Amino acid sequence: MTQLVEQARKAQVNARAQYSHFQVGAALETADGCIFTGVNVESSSYGLSICAERVALFKALSEGENRFVRLVVATESDPPCPPCGACRQLLWDYARGIEIILMGKTGEPVVTTIEELFPKAFGSEDLH
Repeated sequence: MTQLVEQARKAQVNARAQYSHFQVGAALETADGCIFTGVNVESSSYGLSICAERVALFKALSEGENRFVRLVVATESDPPCPPCGACRQLLWDYARGIEIILMGKTGEPVVTTIEELFPKAFGSEDLH
């Protein structure tokens, strides 16, 4: 977990958060041990902004990965900030069972799962 936290923190400094000034870094670990990082990228048209969690997930998916075990989300907030609703939906769709580690300013992790963060989620089984 230490390497994953380090990668999320390292990515965090590259966040493009010129409007909110809320820098987020994410590091997503695959079942094979590969790590994909992401940062939040903001737009002056706020709806076009994207979260760090989705950037990391999209990078991994675009490289053919589809089995994920762990995600670290690093912020400077206290308590640590969980993923937004849009990120939770995509994590539910593509990474069920994933462990999520939330890191805030103090360095004390909050460990949870997508199932705990997103109870009664809408998913592919609801489309049939």
